[in-house]
Amino acid sequence: MSISSISTFRAFKGNNFKYYFAGRSISQFGTWMQRTAVIWIIYSHTHSPFMLGVTVFAEQFPSFLFSFIGGVAADRYNRSRIIRWTQIGAVVQTSLLAILLLNNRIVIWEILSLSVLLGIINAFDVPARQTMISQVVQNESDVPSALSLSAAMSSVCKVLGPAAAGFILEHWNAGIGFVLNAIGFMLVIGCFSMMKLKPYQKRITDKKIIEEFREGIVYLKNTPDIGRVILMLSLIGLLVLPYDTLIPEVAKVTFKGGPATFGYISGFIGLGAVSGTILLASLKRNDNLRFYLILSTVMLGIGLICFALATNFYWAMLFVVFTGFGSVMQFTSCNIIVQSETAPHMRGRTISILLTAIFGMLPLGSLLTGYASEHIGSSHTILIQGVMAILISIIFYRLFYTKKKHLPLSDTEGSINRKY
Repeated sequence: MSISSISTFRAFKGNNFKYYFAGRSISQFGTWMQRTAVIWIIYSHTHSPFMLGVTVFAEQFPSFLFSFIGGVAADRYNRSRIIRWTQIGAVVQTSLLAILLLNNRIVIWEILSLSVLLGIINAFDVPARQTMISQVVQNESDVPSALSLSAAMSSVCKVLGPAAAGFILEHWNAGIGFVLNAIGFMLVIGCFSMMKLKPYQKRITDKKIIEEFREGIVYLKNTPDIGRVILMLSLIGLLVLPYDTLIPEVAKVTFKGGPATFGYISGFIGLGAVSGTILLASLKRNDNLRFYLILSTVMLGIGLICFALATNFYWAMLFVVFTGFGSVMQFTSCNIIVQSETAPHMRGRTISILLTAIFGMLPLGSLLTGYASEHIGSSHTILIQGVMAILISIIFYRLFYTKKKHLPLSDTEGSINRKY
């Protein structure tokens, strides 16, 4: 029996998804390794929680500024070609970082500038990758499985990437990790070149980019069920998910550790994330993902509260598993809901709005988290973020379900049929 015959792994029926999955695995591993190394390098030279927020802001805010252009580009142009060009840009970016670190030239503004460049690259890469999934699976019904498996793989990389970064930082020059990452991006280009996709058909339009993006906004106004999901993710991105900005300080101050401790905490967060995405991949097509969205947000909040109060390292690792489970299951549920309920011709723009929301809120939330930690400490900040997650889940539970009780029976049945 092949692995693709198991419901959870049904997306592997086609070779295109196998190449897509392999390329994305290499890319995600390198991205998490690089991100962990950059954050630790900045913190070890500044010892400032606020600078941790600035580091995340430098990478993610450019993605917020350009994601709407990337989303329109994913709807207009050949997505495979866009991904090849973004990988070439990533090779250049990580190679420059490698040169700086191998020559022991650690200048904060130079590293932050290269993080800004990576954020711009991701603004075009992520929408193209996300919307390309429907092209690389054999059947449209396999899209949820493909999305969940991709998220699970990303979670595995979130375990292995930081662990590898911690080992390299502990024993070698950080530039070695960036060299390996540059090689990995070149392998990604090879994986995407091996896919056999249908000939690209250019979409002819005389509309301007901003006009097409506006159409996406109007579409969400006319489909509030999707809009509320994106709004919930935005609030979580602003007020809760930037908790990971403070992990280096927790590792160093609370648990008196170094880069290896930072890698362990990040790795256990990733371990929880793997569990969450495998669960999502195993769900049936008619399962109510909005229920899992609320449940995962509650788990995220409880995990953060317990982690903030923990003083024993081993107990803390248990709690961050729950945190990782909740955070990735929350984002992946949103992603599947949006991709599966959006009309195909609007998918790229809707995904770009989703990414614009998360990329806009996360960097702003990281600055807010870093600022709060400077004044009240990292543990108190994480505790407040856990409480906020539970409050948001209560509010959106009422928005998702209370309104349905007042709908006519036929409308309620229609909304149930749209659940995914």
